[in-house]
Amino acid sequence: MASQPNADPTQAISARVRIERESRGWSLADLADRSGVSKAMISKIERGEASPTATILGKLSGAFGLQLSMLLALAEQADERLSRHDDQPVWQDPETGYTRRAVSPRSGISGGMIELIEVTLPGNTRVSYPSSAFAFQHQQIWVRTGTLVFEEGELVHTLAPGDCLQLGAPAPCTFVNAGKTPCVYVVALVRR
Repeated sequence: MASQPNADPTQAISARVRIERESRGWSLADLADRSGVSKAMISKIERGEASPTATILGKLSGAFGLQLSMLLALAEQADERLSRHDDQPVWQDPETGYTRRAVSPRSGISGGMIELIEVTLPGNTRVSYPSSAFAFQHQQIWVRTGTLVFEEGELVHTLAPGDCLQLGAPAPCTFVNAGKTPCVYVVALVRR
């Protein structure tokens, strides 16, 4: 059986950002002030004219008081217990080529259980998130291939294949792949 390409979640993300903003009674200016993302960019995202970067999604989810993974999960809601590889939503950062595969069954995400995410970070790439993106979750990072340099506030962790790091208190974080080949790691999340 040939695998089918994963659906592009951009439109679902656009709709979800608007729903989250409007459900709070916030204007575009309110969300821009709370997230540090420009009104123009938020407007483009909500209209589906721009695919948000990982950094922008991190800022928006922090402003909403949601985990980034929860914001994406809400955009792709379903009630399933089995997550087949070919059906797992994959999102790609248009700026860096970073990809994020939601491995966990979607019902597990909405039910508050553990969530597993597989990330492929291309070579010579940095992705940064504000501390607000980590405020509502416990997180572990398990490196599968390549080397990941993880900057957690002032701490710098160099993780080799097989290494697993439990994150500390929320801090600004940067994921760095200084190598030439992609680094693949699994993120396990549990809501606080």
